[in-house]
Amino acid sequence: MQEVQIENQIINAAIDFILSHLEVSICVDDVAKVCGFSKFYLNRLFKEQTGESIYEFIKRLKVEQSAFRLKVEKERSITEIGSDYGYSPSNYATVFSKHFQKNPALFRKEIVEKSVFHPFYHGVKNKLETYEEVCSHITIETLPDFFVLYERRKGDYHNLASDWCVFTERFKDFITDETLFLERTFDDPSITKSEACMYDICLTVDKNDPRLKTQCRLSGCDDGDDGLNSAASTTVIPGGKFAVYHYKGFPQQIYAAYQSFFCRWLSETGNRLDDRSAFEIYRKIDCSTMYMELDICFPIV
Repeated sequence: MQEVQIENQIINAAIDFILSHLEVSICVDDVAKVCGFSKFYLNRLFKEQTGESIYEFIKRLKVEQSAFRLKVEKERSITEIGSDYGYSPSNYATVFSKHFQKNPALFRKEIVEKSVFHPFYHGVKNKLETYEEVCSHITIETLPDFFVLYERRKGDYHNLASDWCVFTERFKDFITDETLFLERTFDDPSITKSEACMYDICLTVDKNDPRLKTQCRLSGCDDGDDGLNSAASTTVIPGGKFAVYHYKGFPQQIYAAYQSFFCRWLSETGNRLDDRSAFEIYRKIDCSTMYMELDICFPIV
């Protein structure tokens, strides 16, 4: 159990370092140095838990993050966005086309229409909200930092309900009337394949709680098929300036809320996302109907 927990922390540290350095040139040696292990050991452990080598992971995230920027930063040129991730114009077109089977210009032209199709409910087409409709749901807020106990998962969101049930049962002793339940997301599923999407399920805890060290150590388990071990760790989700979409509805429509924000609000307002992760704060869930109210928090500059 303890070994699983340690390995989980190593991989999470590697992933977090990569996520925060996508716009600079990093290699396997850089990641290994930060984690304090040989590149051979770290790369083997990384591939065992994620299904990708560190090099493959970095390469995929760079091109997918650049694709996301093509989608939401319409005022910027393709060359400029590619350059942000270290690509020359010709190299960017080659790498991008190999990954998405279309060049960056065609991708940008088609991505909004593609984004209306739900990636997890096949055949479901969502109507994007108008700019005015999106604005009616959004407030600009300064949020605090959140110290959380979390488990990192990889895969589509079909298993979220069962993931949450297991997670909350495992850590029920930490839940109080003041506990907030958060979900941190890292990928846009209109761009990233569903099986590669990564997310953290979290609950706020007192960082001084002496039970945390023991509870995290004992929580490790291997789910076997999600590509990441679901051993708990603690972290801080940074606060700051956010555009908060106050969502009320059902799970099937949450994707449309995200896409309306990406494809309507960002481009119309000229706001830009920064390198912090988006996250959701669950405010209300009716388990009988699955009606829910949550705040979708998008970090903006």
